[in-house]
Amino acid sequence: MFKNNTTYLRQLESESIYIMREVMADFRNPVMLYSIGKDSSVMLHLAKKSFYPGRVPFPLLHIDTGWKFKEMYMFRDYIANTSKIELIVHLNEKGKLLDLNPFQHGGSKYTDIMKTEGLKEAINKYHFDAAFGGARRDEEQSRSKERIYSFRDSYHQWDPKKQRPELWWNYNGKINKGENIRVFPLSNWTELDIWQYIFLEKIEIVPLYFAAVRPVLERDGLLIMVDDKRINIRSNEVIKNKMIRFRTLGCWPLTSAIESEATNLEDIIKETVTVKTSERTGRAIDYDQKSSMELKKRQGYF
Repeated sequence: MFKNNTTYLRQLESESIYIMREVMADFRNPVMLYSIGKDSSVMLHLAKKSFYPGRVPFPLLHIDTGWKFKEMYMFRDYIANTSKIELIVHLNEKGKLLDLNPFQHGGSKYTDIMKTEGLKEAINKYHFDAAFGGARRDEEQSRSKERIYSFRDSYHQWDPKKQRPELWWNYNGKINKGENIRVFPLSNWTELDIWQYIFLEKIEIVPLYFAAVRPVLERDGLLIMVDDKRINIRSNEVIKNKMIRFRTLGCWPLTSAIESEATNLEDIIKETVTVKTSERTGRAIDYDQKSSMELKKRQGYF
């Protein structure tokens, strides 16, 4: 089963590698969802270890929205080129034609069409039967309900009351045509585990995680970094330069930064040890309606 390693991080690593190899044995056409964030970076690193010295035997899938930070796009293309792994970029063309954006149409509608519907489209288009995701149980309440293998019906819907038992690392991958499984090999990791593992393994991450002086404005309790000219500045708002970094990354109008002096991994780990709030407090889409994340997951969000 798992390697008899003495450190906690090595045990987590062994569990994740075991899960990835199980998926390759259970499914015909898996894919790894790649959001470009720190969890995706760790998940990709674990995939490389899982199949070394061979190549990662499945593609990466990035559900693009056109609203990611510029540094995220640069990092995504750099990783795809240097890792020599197939990268599939999927954009919901219907949403693109509607010219949807988070400012005019609201975070909920924008996320539903550009992310949830985009993901369902891509899974159907390429006939993926399993999709790795970097979600962790410590991130948010509904994610704590997830199993390692999370069953989705032919409409990509998730029902927390119909999850399959997982005893002694035995996972049930039986599905019918059109159904799929979302797989979460980092479920048992915490935010602190992720940072310590990135430090231990020297994993490359998007520079936005490190503190630097960047242009921001305060809106609805969030510290929004102004990443391009599409920002709709209100009459009472002023863009200021502040020392900030990100605990989590998504579409820039919906992702809040934190004020921080942590410019390296050691400082980030120290900061993470003392923090009392979830990193998801920086995601506006988690608060647009009651039980927002669970509702999105029931509808097909990853």
